[in-house]
Amino acid sequence: MPLSTPDHPLPTVRTIGVMQPLVWLVLAWRDMAKAGWVSFFHGLVLAALGAVIVSIASNRFWFLAGALSGFLVIAPVLATSLYALSRALERGEKADFSVVLKTWLNWQHSHVNKWGNDYWCMVQFGSLLALAATGWVLTSAALITLLAPVPINTPLDFVHHVMLARNGWLFEVWLAMGGIMAAPMFASSVVAMPLLLDRRVTLMQAVLISWQTVLENPEPMALWAAI
Repeated sequence: MPLSTPDHPLPTVRTIGVMQPLVWLVLAWRDMAKAGWVSFFHGLVLAALGAVIVSIASNRFWFLAGALSGFLVIAPVLATSLYALSRALERGEKADFSVVLKTWLNWQHSHVNKWGNDYWCMVQFGSLLALAATGWVLTSAALITLLAPVPINTPLDFVHHVMLARNGWLFEVWLAMGGIMAAPMFASSVVAMPLLLDRRVTLMQAVLISWQTVLENPEPMALWAAI
């Protein structure tokens, strides 16, 4: 069965206004209120994961800086349940915990062949994002550990000896490296995960449509990335 059919057409990329991301935030708050405890519990779980990272790396800020920013790289995967809850609300369906379970345990349940490559595309994409996040954590830790003038163990050390350092360009290099690694990840995932959840498309199609979205809407996508 072709991935793009009259029953499963590929979406058309639209041009949106610069401030449209603010509208998305308003709609997101509305969906959170409607979904109730399920949505807030999802947020608490993610907050707990962040707390675990902080507790593990609290005395190793050279690692903490990369780990927390890498955590953001895989955020599109972690938010998959929220996409599913919003989709259920849009369809007039019940948005409860069963939606979350179905999303993680039996997504795209209309697939006949559970071993087909297209069925596992979300897992593949999530693995790629996790790999990219790991690469950034290692790169960040290496930069700060090798180039910082003194050991960086606390946030204050990072502020004094990296951000506010009078000599050297470590902070600028660190930001540039992070931007170089984060920008393509953002462009590849900004709409790819909800698209993979909602349509029978290949991973390559989802990524290309995501890039097309960014290229045709650079200003609102830049605002969305900043938010």
